[in-house]
Amino acid sequence: MRIAVDAMGGDYAPVEIVEGALETVKHLNADDSIILVGDEVRILEILGESSRWQNNISVVHAPEVIEMHDSPVDSLRKKPKNSIAIMAKLAKEGEADIVLSAGNTGACVASCQMRMRLLPEVQRPGIMVTFPTLAGPIILCDVGANVTPKASHLHQYGLMCDVYAREVLGTQNPTLGLINIGEEESKGTGLAKEVNQLFRADKSLNFIGNIEPRELLNKPADILVCDGFAGNIILKLTEGIAEAVFKFIGNEVALQKPELLPQFAPIVEQIYKKHDYSEYGGAPLLGVDGICIICHGNSDRRTIKNAILAALKHGRLNINEKIVARLAR
Repeated sequence: MRIAVDAMGGDYAPVEIVEGALETVKHLNADDSIILVGDEVRILEILGESSRWQNNISVVHAPEVIEMHDSPVDSLRKKPKNSIAIMAKLAKEGEADIVLSAGNTGACVASCQMRMRLLPEVQRPGIMVTFPTLAGPIILCDVGANVTPKASHLHQYGLMCDVYAREVLGTQNPTLGLINIGEEESKGTGLAKEVNQLFRADKSLNFIGNIEPRELLNKPADILVCDGFAGNIILKLTEGIAEAVFKFIGNEVALQKPELLPQFAPIVEQIYKKHDYSEYGGAPLLGVDGICIICHGNSDRRTIKNAILAALKHGRLNINEKIVARLAR
C-alpha cells in the first residue's frame, strides 16, 4: 500500500515526521511505500544517506504549508500548493491509498472531503480515536470534524464505529453509548434526545443508553458517540488530566520520599505508556472515500510510526467497503 504523509504538518515537523517514516521502513511489506509530501530540500536533508530509505520512501514537493493557526478553508484557497492539498490530490488521482497528517485538522478534513469525497450514503465525516481507559481501549467519535452535527450524522458515526470495532479491534457485538449529561433518556439537548431515539430504534446496534462523562475512564461502553465540539474537549481535557496526575504523584514522592524516585520512575513510565494516545497512532477520518489518518499536533516520531502502521492495517482490512455495506442496510 502507498501512504502519503504530510511531512510539514505538526509542532515538530518536518524532522519528527520524517524520522517517524524512517523508523517505519523496517516494518513495511515489500509492496508498501511512503510518500513524504512537503519541502523537498528539507525532507531530503533529514533523510540523509539513500540506503536508509530509497526502496520504500519517495518525496513529492509541496512549496506551501498550512500553519496550525491558519483558517482551514481560506488557507486551502490562498495556498493551493500546500502539503495537505497535494497529499489529498495524490489520493484522489489514485497515486496514494492512504493519507496521514499531524497538521491543521480543519484543513485536512476539508481537503479530504473536497478532493476524496465521501463514501456512498455518508452525510458527514467524523474523526474517531481509540481512547485508553482503565479497563482497556474504547472508541470515541466525533472528536473535532463536525461541531454542529445533525442527529443522523451521529447515528452514522455509531454505525461506522461499530464496523471499526468489529473489524479492527476484534470486538464482538460492541456496546454503544451516547455521551450526555445524565443517564435518563429525558436528559440533554434536543439533539441528544433525538440521537438516543435513533440508536434505540436501530436493532443492529448494541445501544446501552446515555453515558455520563465521569464514567468514561471506566470503559462504560466499547463505543462512545458525541458531537465534535464535546469530543474534542473530552480528548484534550483527559490528556491534560493524565499528564497532571503523573506530575502530582512525582512531585509528592520527590517531596516526601525522594529516595524512592529511582524505583518509582520506571513504574510511572510503564503506566503512562499503557495510557498514552501515542501508542494508538492517529485517528481515522471515517466516511471519506479513501483512508485519512489525522494525528495529534504534537506527534513525535514514535506516534507517526504507530500511526503509519495502524493506517496500513486499516487499509488491508477494507474497512470502507464494510462501512458502505453497513450503511446500505
